[in-house]
Amino acid sequence: MGKLGWLVVLVLVCTGCGVLGPDQPVPPAPGSPTRAEVAALLDQVRVVAARPRPGGYERGCKAGQGCVFGPAWTDDTDAPGGHDGCDTRNNVLALQLREVVRRGQCVVVEGILTDPYTGTDIPFRKAEGGRIQIDHVYPLAAAWDMGAAGWTAERRLRFANDLTVNLLATGASTNQSKGDDTPGEWLPPARANHCFYAGKYLTVAVDYDLPITAADNAALHEIARGCP
Repeated sequence: MGKLGWLVVLVLVCTGCGVLGPDQPVPPAPGSPTRAEVAALLDQVRVVAARPRPGGYERGCKAGQGCVFGPAWTDDTDAPGGHDGCDTRNNVLALQLREVVRRGQCVVVEGILTDPYTGTDIPFRKAEGGRIQIDHVYPLAAAWDMGAAGWTAERRLRFANDLTVNLLATGASTNQSKGDDTPGEWLPPARANHCFYAGKYLTVAVDYDLPITAADNAALHEIARGCP
């Protein structure tokens, strides 16, 4: 399945997963890539021993801040969906939520998210918009450390707003628990969603020529063995 398909075909909760032991196989969520697809991505990605720490990462864009990936959710980018009059956050919500209600052309005010990391449904209301956040699957801080520090400003802006590859709406608590971690440090709470996450993470790495660490590589190979 193509990378956009993995984004649009959102994952569903795995019935009965909670009663399975930690060593028992869990059926991957619908829309997950196959073992062969994950293996093909692993064959393409570069592996480094550990995450370098070049310093200089500063996401904020207030006066005096580095703003190294550009203003958050800007429409002024050549990423998919850019220059369409809608900010990136609303574009992601419109793509991932179902039963979407908009105000005007762009603003998503209602919908339901099937969380791609937990498989649970989260109702969205704009008045409580903080319940759903937008995650960079390959975190910005990790990308900076792994090579984006040497990119052009335009490429970093595209990366931060690439809704077809690197952005997923998820619950706020899940996004905050993930933070800037990579697969060697964090995996989705729902085991059924691990194949989906592995495919997404590796697709970003391959598309943007970003490496993964040896710990990431080990974790992703382990996930691949459980994919269909």
